[in-house]
Amino acid sequence: MAEHIMAIDQGTTGTTVLLVDRAGSVAARGYSEFPQVYPQPGWVEHDPVEIWKSTISAIGAALAQAGIPGTSVAAIGITNQRETTLLWDRHTGSPVHNAIVWQCRRTAPMCATLKERGLEPLFAARTGLVLDPYFSGTKLAWLLENVSGARSSAEAGRLAFGTVDTYLVARLCGLDVHVTDVSNASRTLLMDLKTLQWDPELLALLSIPASILPRIVSSSEVMGRTRGVPGLPDGIPVAGMAGDQQAALFGQVCFAAGEAKCTFGTGSFMLTNIGDRPIASRHGLLTTVAWQLDGQVSYAFEGSAFIAGAAVQWLRDGLRLIDSASEVEALAASVPDSGGLVFVPALAGLGAPHWRPEARGALLGLTRGTTQAHVARAVLEGIALQNRDIMHAMEEDLGTRLAVVRVDGGAAANDLLMQLQADLLGTTIRRPRMLETTGFGAAFLAGLGVGFWEDRETLRKVWSLDREFEPNPETPVDEMLRRWYVAVQKA
Repeated sequence: MAEHIMAIDQGTTGTTVLLVDRAGSVAARGYSEFPQVYPQPGWVEHDPVEIWKSTISAIGAALAQAGIPGTSVAAIGITNQRETTLLWDRHTGSPVHNAIVWQCRRTAPMCATLKERGLEPLFAARTGLVLDPYFSGTKLAWLLENVSGARSSAEAGRLAFGTVDTYLVARLCGLDVHVTDVSNASRTLLMDLKTLQWDPELLALLSIPASILPRIVSSSEVMGRTRGVPGLPDGIPVAGMAGDQQAALFGQVCFAAGEAKCTFGTGSFMLTNIGDRPIASRHGLLTTVAWQLDGQVSYAFEGSAFIAGAAVQWLRDGLRLIDSASEVEALAASVPDSGGLVFVPALAGLGAPHWRPEARGALLGLTRGTTQAHVARAVLEGIALQNRDIMHAMEEDLGTRLAVVRVDGGAAANDLLMQLQADLLGTTIRRPRMLETTGFGAAFLAGLGVGFWEDRETLRKVWSLDREFEPNPETPVDEMLRRWYVAVQKA
C-alpha cells in the first residue's frame, strides 16, 4: 500500500531524498553528492547528467534504507536549487551545456548593460526581482548567445529550458512533461508576478524565444507520472513542486501573512509570507511567489545572502582551520567574542539588501592577538549580521516587527550561531525537530496534491519544536553593528 510521500530535494552540492509517512516522520533518507565545476573565477556550473545520476542514487538509497518497494510511494514532490539554468534537447534529454548555477556571476556585464539602458525599474515592477546575475533570465540569454548552435536549435523547437525542477520532472516522466511551478518561474526574471505568465516584453529584451519555456503550473497538483525511472514503478504522480526556499517556508508551516523563516544552507535565505497580493519592496528585498495552492496564490518577501554555510566550508577547505564543519561551534565558543574581528561573507558578492555583485569577502580588525577561534567566531557573527540587515529591511517594508523567526537548514543545528542570530535580530528563534524542512515542504505539497494529507491545518500539527532561542540582553549588539557597517562599506 502506498504509505509514503517521496520528497526529492535537489541542492547545490547534492541530492537528498526523503520518505515521509502520514505522521510526518522520516522513514528513510538517501543522499548523493555530485561534483562542482568552476571553469574560471566567478563561474559555477553543474553537469545535468550528474544531477540526474545523484537523484537516482538518492532514490535507491532511501528505498533501500526503508526496506520498502517503490510501490509504497503515493506521490513525489520536488524542491530544488532555484535559479540554476539548464538547456537540453527536448527529445533526448541531452544537455547542450553544463547548467549555470545560481552562484555564477558570468552575466554581471549583461546585467550592468541592462541597468545602463534604464531597464531595471521595468524588470522590478513586472517580476519583483532586481537585475542581478543570480537569476535565470540572463543565464539563459548567455547560453543562447554563447553555445554553438543553441539559438538556431531553440528557434527550431528542439531545445527546452528549465530550472532544476523542470529538468527533474521531465526526466522522471520520460521527457513527456515540460512544466515549472509558479515559485520557480518567479525566479527567472521572465514571469509577471500578477498574471503568473511569461512576459513577452521581458522575453524580447533578453532575446529569448517563448517556445523553449515550460508551462507554468501550481505548486500542488498532478503534473505528470513516472515513466522509466530506475527503482520506481511507472505511474507514480509527481504532485508537488516548489523552489527550495519557498518549500522551506511551506515546510515551516508559515501559511499566514507575517510568518517568517530563515534557512541556513550554502547561503542564508529569509522569507516572510506577505499574503495574497505582491507588494513592492522599498528596501532592496525581492517579492516572489511563495506557492499557488487550490487556486490561491501566496507571495513572500525574500532576502538572500549568497554565503552562509559556505563560509564554514571555506574555513574547512580553504583555510583548513577545522577538519569538519561541525567543529566550528566549539572553536568559536572557546572565546567570549571575536576580539574586534569582523568578517563580511561577500565571497560571491553581496545579496539583499545591498545587491553589490562586485563586493568581496573581508576580514577586518586583525591583531597579533587574533587566533583561529576569533576567526571562527567572526565567521559565525558575519553570517548572523548579514541576516540582521535582511530582517531590518523586511520590517521596514512590512511596517511591523517580526516577533518570531523559524530556522532550518544544516547550520541551524549550531546552537551558538542560533543564539547569535536571536541576539542580533532581537527576536525569538524557533528551531524545529526536523531541520530538512525544504524536503518536508515538497512532501507536504505533493501529499496535499493527491489527498495524502487533508489540509494545511493537519500539517500544522505535524510540525514540532526542538528549541527556542531568546535574545541575550548582555550581547553588545550596538558595538557589533557599528563595526559591521564600517566593514560592509569596505567589502
